[in-house]
Amino acid sequence: MKKVLAIILAVAMIASIAVLSGCSGNSGTASTAGSADDGKTSGDAGTPDSKDTGKTYIIYSDNAFAPFEYLDTETGKYVGVDMDIMEAVAADQGFSYEMHNEGFDPAMGAVQARQADGMIAGMTITDERKETFDFSAPYFEDGQVIVAKEGTTLEDLKGKTVAAKTSTVGGEYAESIKDEYGFTINYYEGSDNMYQAVLAGTDVACVEDFSVIGYAIKSGKVALSIISDKPANVKGYGFAVKKGENAELLKMFDAGLKNITDNGKLKEILAKYGY
Repeated sequence: MKKVLAIILAVAMIASIAVLSGCSGNSGTASTAGSADDGKTSGDAGTPDSKDTGKTYIIYSDNAFAPFEYLDTETGKYVGVDMDIMEAVAADQGFSYEMHNEGFDPAMGAVQARQADGMIAGMTITDERKETFDFSAPYFEDGQVIVAKEGTTLEDLKGKTVAAKTSTVGGEYAESIKDEYGFTINYYEGSDNMYQAVLAGTDVACVEDFSVIGYAIKSGKVALSIISDKPANVKGYGFAVKKGENAELLKMFDAGLKNITDNGKLKEILAKYGY
């Protein structure tokens, strides 16, 4: 009887080991990014050959810099050139991300504080910024212009205040020409705040990226005019990460950007917004 019981227990143990061995295999799936929704974007299941590392990257952006990022009031979602580029690059490279549209200055702060893995916000690549950020290849070029109410001239800036956006190349450009034109500067957190200050007469003019204010004027959202001759200080926009960190994310962005440039997707995105 003892021998029979021992044989039964041995058979049961072998069967249990076989079952456990069958359950220990890996069958995971990779993730790719989806489309933006209420300011945050996260990925869905993708293909097995995806380059996904299993991490969901936190990406920050501006919240009022049309047409690069702005709130679509009809859908309640953030849309724009940067939103579309980020989505296309993530889909091409097969990684997941979550988008936070918090404002330009907060976005830079989040990357520096390691609260965000990267940012895409119409961010001009400059030597000064390269001291604290690593940038992708440029995906767009733009420069700064001076904008005011219809009929205002550059001579009218003397003795007045001009609006500029905090922590931007536009602000740096305003600082570089303020003595030449004899104005002082008022700083604002967002582009919309600058436009309203000029329209209300608080400031005589503002300094803004040409493509951004051009889009606002063309779409009828802002009743202002460009009073400078041509865009100055023309440089490229780039995706940015904290210097020395997130090299893998930056590498994937560059690879994806090249692919969507080569296959015409980037051109399609820019054309969608009039470029």
